[in-house]
Amino acid sequence: MRTAAVRPTGQERSFGEHELIVTKTDLKGVITYANPVFQKVSSVTEAEAVGRPHNIIRHPDMPAGVFKLLWDSIQAGDEVFAYVLNLARDGAHYWVLAHVTPSFDRAGRIVGYHSSRRRPDRSAIAAVGPLYAAMRAEERRHSRAGEAAAAGLELLLGRLDGEGRTYDEFVWSPAGGLAPSGR
Repeated sequence: MRTAAVRPTGQERSFGEHELIVTKTDLKGVITYANPVFQKVSSVTEAEAVGRPHNIIRHPDMPAGVFKLLWDSIQAGDEVFAYVLNLARDGAHYWVLAHVTPSFDRAGRIVGYHSSRRRPDRSAIAAVGPLYAAMRAEERRHSRAGEAAAAGLELLLGRLDGEGRTYDEFVWSPAGGLAPSGR
C-alpha cells in the first residue's frame, strides 16, 4: 500500500465523534481486520490494509517512545490508551485516542491485538503536541532506533514523574496533557 513516497501534506482529516476506528492484528502487528471507518479515514481499502503491518499508517512526527510504551504494555498483557498521530495513504494526517488491548485464547495466551480509536478532544492534542515534539528532539539525538525509542519514553515518563502523574493520569487529565508549566 504505502511506500516511502507518501509524505505528509499538512491536511488534517477527522472523523465523527461517534465513529470508532477498529483494527485487529496478529502478534507481529500485521493487520488481520480493518473496519470501514479505518479504511475511510486512512484512505485504504480492506485489501490494501489486511496483511500489511499496522505501521503503514505511522506518521513521521509520531515519537517512537510512545510506540515503545504501547508495545511494552500490550506484550505484557496490559491495555494502553495513547494519543497517536497517523498518516493516511494520501498524505493527510489524523489524531486518535487509541485503546489497544491484547487478545487472548482460551488458555490465556496472547494471540493478537485489538485497537479501537476515537476522535480526541482538541485540547488534548494541543497539550500533547509540545511533549511529543520534545520526545522527537530527544529521539533524534540517538542513531539507533531502539535507543531512540527508549530515550523518548524516558523523557515522557520523566516529565510525567515531575508532574507527579502516571501515563494513564496524563491521558485522562482534563486537558489530556501536561500541566501548563510544561515541566
